[in-house]
Amino acid sequence: MMPKPNQVWLVVEPVDMRIGIDGLSQKIQNTLGRTPCDGSAYAFRNKRQQRLKLLIWDGTGVWLCQRRLYRGQFKWPDCNTPTHGLTAEEWAWLMTGVDWQRLKATPPSHWQV
Repeated sequence: MMPKPNQVWLVVEPVDMRIGIDGLSQKIQNTLGRTPCDGSAYAFRNKRQQRLKLLIWDGTGVWLCQRRLYRGQFKWPDCNTPTHGLTAEEWAWLMTGVDWQRLKATPPSHWQV
């Protein structure tokens, strides 16, 4: 059974989806300065944002899961950091193709009734 991660980290920069477990693990170590065996899950996307891969360590080995949307795109953050952390709820919405960034819309401060 696949473990539930403590944290899901989105890798902001797109990757070549032909990369496997070793290449993605190396990217986590060299580019992000993290270890792929820290209990976190790492999600990667392609340029068109229609495919994602999830890398997660379960204590005895590494899982590599892939998902592809036939319509629409995965909503990825637009930020200046190499990774972006998600809550379990945000991750669940992201996997279904829903814009998880709109779940907690803050009201504009200038709006009045």
